[in-house]
Amino acid sequence: MKLICLLLLCITFHSADEKVYVCFSKGASRYHYKEHCRGLSACKHVIKKMTIEEAREFGFTLCKWED
Repeated sequence: MKLICLLLLCITFHSADEKVYVCFSKGASRYHYKEHCRGLSACKHVIKKMTIEEAREFGFTLCKWED
């Protein structure tokens, strides 16, 4: 029982209205929880902050560095 409680405390939940970061450039396809994620380091265009729901509507998926 203690192990289950500990595991539940370690899991990070991300709500649909939580803000994420997206690079709006040709070929960009990922959203990022951290503004300084190394997946955003190559972004040469605008980085926008939006909800996870909005990012998914644009077709973005979670960055593989943050999986």
